[in-house]
Amino acid sequence: VQLQASGGGLVQPGGSLRLSCAFSGFTLDYYAVGWFRQAPGREREAVACITNSEDSTNYADTVKGRFTISRDDAKNTVYLQMNNLKPEDTAVYYCAFENFHVCGPSWYLKFPDIWGQGTLVTVSS
Repeated sequence: VQLQASGGGLVQPGGSLRLSCAFSGFTLDYYAVGWFRQAPGREREAVACITNSEDSTNYADTVKGRFTISRDDAKNTVYLQMNNLKPEDTAVYYCAFENFHVCGPSWYLKFPDIWGQGTLVTVSS
């Protein structure tokens, strides 16, 4: 599966950005896409997950209420709408793809440890 994350940039605290993850080359009719992020000097962190078959979503506590994950099946694209951004949201954001139905409590463990080019989000005044 090929993934392309985009939409990052520089935004002021309190601002918004929408990230996109376009994917292609999958063969099954059900999928899950997860967003992860990695700040300088820190470990990669799971952010949000969505599936198409159950329309299941899950979020990290640090972004719950501020970020919204959604999908457009016609465009094979998953979005991450990020509102009320904080400096601690600064990171490279990556998307990942796997085939499962529900974003359960440990959804992030189901994604492979294979990372493509992410998109940089910088929140700063």
